[in-house]
Amino acid sequence: MPDTLDILERTPHALHGMLAGLSHRWTDPNEGPETFSAFDNVGHLVHGERADWIPRARIILAQGPEQRFAPYDRFAQVHESAGKTLAQLLDEFSMLRVANLAELRSWDLSASQLALTGEHPAFGRVTLQQLLATWAVHDLGHTAQIARVLAKQYRVEVGPWRAYLPILDRP
Repeated sequence: MPDTLDILERTPHALHGMLAGLSHRWTDPNEGPETFSAFDNVGHLVHGERADWIPRARIILAQGPEQRFAPYDRFAQVHESAGKTLAQLLDEFSMLRVANLAELRSWDLSASQLALTGEHPAFGRVTLQQLLATWAVHDLGHTAQIARVLAKQYRVEVGPWRAYLPILDRP
């Protein structure tokens, strides 16, 4: 748990450092249809703070009759982020993450609680420990995706160095 929290605590700060104050020329491009721009990634992370990690953890901990997670809408940020600025999304993400981590810490989870399960709509039974580990890796994945989308904007400009910059050609 402490290692997971180390990542989860840092993500809002890392994204703020990477993105705050950048122009739309940096934050609006994506990698093609059904991919995320930097703006979309932050909106997606905001939606996850509201609808994914802690709500699913509550379901697992409750061990009630309904342990099946609601399906997650990977593109909910399209509607939820409409009319917001990137600065607003970064602030919202930070605020939600602080509140979610405070709730997570308040549970003072035991090894037996981390082994409790819920039911994912696609994967079946998953443990609370797996959910929390996935939350941290999900953060890292979207941080990498943001870096990749930003880097690809210089795909041509780097000239021959592209051969040494695999981030420019990764999907």
